[in-house]
Amino acid sequence: MNWICRKYTLNFFPMTPDFTQSFPLRAERVHEVCGPCAASFAAVCASSTRGSVIWIREYWRPGTLNPLGLLPFFDPGKLLIAKVKDQTEGLAVAEEALRDGTTPLVILEISQPMGLIQGRRLQLSARAGKSTGLCLIPDGMGSNAAESRWHAAPIFDPFSAPGDSTLQRYELIKNKSGTLGFWHVRWDTASRRLHLVSATGE
Repeated sequence: MNWICRKYTLNFFPMTPDFTQSFPLRAERVHEVCGPCAASFAAVCASSTRGSVIWIREYWRPGTLNPLGLLPFFDPGKLLIAKVKDQTEGLAVAEEALRDGTTPLVILEISQPMGLIQGRRLQLSARAGKSTGLCLIPDGMGSNAAESRWHAAPIFDPFSAPGDSTLQRYELIKNKSGTLGFWHVRWDTASRRLHLVSATGE
């Protein structure tokens, strides 16, 4: 957990649980994240992963996943990009990758609702392979089988210094293993660590 450090130690977020109880994501489970900063959330998760990371996305999606854009988070040389024709194929690839266990983190971009059976199959594969899955989902399109669901979004920071990364709000909106909560975080590119930041004005 030493890659997570607190920028302030007092007056954090009342009634919000300890961040380290929920993040990094629980291993051998499949989680979900939505919101405008979902991709950077996935990159932060990949930063603490030892070994390769596989990122699965449908080939028709607009834009391109540029490995060099992930350089502030982790070595892009350990990223494997799998382009699939549709979500059915993507789920099959994710299931195999999770069950194999060679890549400790499997990231899957979801474009359509995922059923409970599909979600459970991913969970069983993650447990069998002792790997972790993360689905990037549109808002409101989560699976009941997900271990946790996060919402990641940028927030305005009038006190940011030049060179600071974007201040973000990570909100845990579903958690099978504990309570819910939210935290303000900032990624430190130099140290490749995630910092918790106290709310503006506290």
